Amino acid sequence: MENRTEILVVGTHEDILKTILRLLNAENAWYAEGVLGCEEAIAKCKSHAYAIVLLGGGLAEPEEARLKTEIKKIHPAIHIIPHYGGGSGLLYAEIHSALGTRT
Repeated sequence: MENRTEILVVGTHEDILKTILRLLNAENAWYAEGVLGCEEAIAKCKSHAYAIVLLGGGLAEPEEARLKTEIKKIHPAIHIIPHYGGGSGLLYAEIHSALGTRT
């Protein structure tokens, strides 16, 4: 993988997760993987250093809080951002904002 920003997407709905992954992986500068649930997300972060963790819809507030705490313990500098829906433009803007890049 050549200098692409690696993104982990965490969700609870498989179809929505597939859509988000398709949109993110359509960008040449990004590579996204997805998981369904907190435990798998934490395990992925223990074995890999993603630049961004995108919290998809469906996670309860306590799950999001736990994920943020656990992942920040593993990778303190990682960007953890929420995504609660909207079009692809909003999704791209959220990623660019986290990376400090232009849209």
